[in-house]
Amino acid sequence: MPDSPVHSPHPILRDYYGADSEKRRFVGTIFDSAGADYARVESLLALGTGHWYRRQALLRAGVAPGMRMLDVAVGTGLVAHEAAAIVGDAGLVVGVDPSAGMLAAATGLAGVPLARGRAEGLPFADGCFDFVSVGYALRHIDDLETAFREYRRVLKSGGRLLMLEITPPEGRLAHSLLKLYLHDVVPVLARMVARHRDTSRLFRYYWDTIAACAPAERVLATLRAAGFESAARHVEGGIFSEYRARA
Repeated sequence: MPDSPVHSPHPILRDYYGADSEKRRFVGTIFDSAGADYARVESLLALGTGHWYRRQALLRAGVAPGMRMLDVAVGTGLVAHEAAAIVGDAGLVVGVDPSAGMLAAATGLAGVPLARGRAEGLPFADGCFDFVSVGYALRHIDDLETAFREYRRVLKSGGRLLMLEITPPEGRLAHSLLKLYLHDVVPVLARMVARHRDTSRLFRYYWDTIAACAPAERVLATLRAAGFESAARHVEGGIFSEYRARA
């Protein structure tokens, strides 16, 4: 059903792995390998505007000074960096990620505590954060409903969730142009500037997960099934989806 909850964010992508049981190992390996290149290629992908957009999205979702915040799938710290500037104290922002390679590359996060962990089993106590952010990682999670329940568990009552994602635009021409850019142009750029050969493949995988990801209506239904309230999606530029909800 179009508005029913969903567990896997997308079907098996057989160009990369052959079964759901193999996805976690594939995703872990490719992110570990590409960690040192990720921030550089992401800056190219966003044409240098990524930091501005992330900051604006956090402000739109209600991040404010003094909030205690968890950034899930912190990666190299692109969202956490902007969050720390808004809350006013880097120690109030905590980053968690399953990839040792990505955490090792998070060198610009002075004062932000980092932990290794998965979205489906966050290593934090109940109700200890005012805000949870997730930057472009929904597609890489094994079980969305389990992860969403974890986000709600670690949030205080009334706490806020923001998940950033790229979603294909509705128009055929815009969809084709985005595919050309992300599927063809960005991997070529990645191959030119990256130190590791897996980086180019990661950014091709990036598009393939975007194209195959569950529709927004099912993501919102899954948030509601996990106990969130006021689940909604805001779209910027036709492709940047901001999923918001309250615990």
